[in-house]
Formats: sequence, C-alpha cells, structure tokens
Amino acid sequence: MTSRSAEEHHLRELVVLRRVRDRIDREYARPLNVEALARGANMSAGHLSRRFRRAYGESPYSYLMTRRIERAMALLRRADLSVTEVCFEVGCSSLGTFSTRFHELVGVSPSTYRVRAANTTEGMPACVAKQVTRPIRNQEARLTSPHLT
Repeated sequence: MTSRSAEEHHLRELVVLRRVRDRIDREYARPLNVEALARGANMSAGHLSRRFRRAYGESPYSYLMTRRIERAMALLRRADLSVTEVCFEVGCSSLGTFSTRFHELVGVSPSTYRVRAANTTEGMPACVAKQVTRPIRNQEARLTSPHLT
C-alpha cells in the first residue's frame, strides 16, 4: 500500500468512525451495543473498539455511557423524574450499572447530584449549563467538583 492509498484508507476509516460517533450521539437512548455499532460500520466489534479508541481516546461503550450520563445530569437538574425514570429515559437497562457509572464520572450518586445541582444552573443558558456540568471523560471524577459544592 502506497503512502497516498494508506492515507486515503485512514481518512475513509475516520469518516466511518465519525458516523459511529454521530449515531451514538443521536441514538444514545436506544439499545446500542458495540456489536450493533460494528455491524453498521462493517467492522468487527474488536476492530471498531480499537480504531474508535485510537481516534477518540475512549471505547465506543465508554463514549455511549458518557453521552447517557450527560443527558441524565440534565434530566436530574429538572427534578421532574425519579432517578429510576432517568435511568431508563437515557437508555440504561440497569439502575445499578447506571448509578455506578454516574458516580464514576460525576463523583456523586445521581440522588446526591440532584440535590446539589438543583439551583446551580438556574438562569444559565442551556449551552453554558451543559459545558459547566459536563462529566469528566478518560479519568476518575475529581474528589471535589467546584461547580457543585
């Protein structure tokens, strides 16, 4: 493979990976798994996971869960749904897995987050609130989250 054809192959693969990421962003609340995403990209699950991690710094599953937790944070700030309802609304099928992943990314349980975040974004434009409350990716949550304490 020449360097030009290798570069073209790499660019085509990045387009496919971007489509996978866009699908996760659009369909995060649907039942998605790496196998289904890989089928849609005409790749094996292992190959998709390796290439996605190389391109975006995390696995497709981790990216999906981050999207779900971001949406859950917004729903919890609204306070009109229970934690269980939020869990299912964002596409999680296990409250335990949802709560564990939420705690890993945000640093507190969903219930604690709801109490602490109740008025933290009041009056903020939605785009600013989303940025301020974005979960931390590729690392554990900080011990203290300055925007929630």
